[in-house]
Amino acid sequence: MVEKIIIIRNEDGLHARPAGVLAKTATTFQAQIEIRSQGTTKSAKSIMGIMSLGLEKGSEITLTANGPDEEAAIRVISELAESGFAHA
Repeated sequence: MVEKIIIIRNEDGLHARPAGVLAKTATTFQAQIEIRSQGTTKSAKSIMGIMSLGLEKGSEITLTANGPDEEAAIRVISELAESGFAHA
């Protein structure tokens, strides 16, 4: 299992478009990927789960991956978050 803390940098937080990019990216990995924020954990592969966390700019999340490609999953999603979900 790999874990990393990430700060949301998007001006508008994780609204529908960046949440969709995150979920779509997460589904490309075999690993189980979860996002934890303020005691709530949701699948990173679920756009509705991500949006239900209500993540705003500056929110701290813990990204966890467990599976055969866990390190790659954390790396790619971290880079995506660092870019401010540039594809969103």
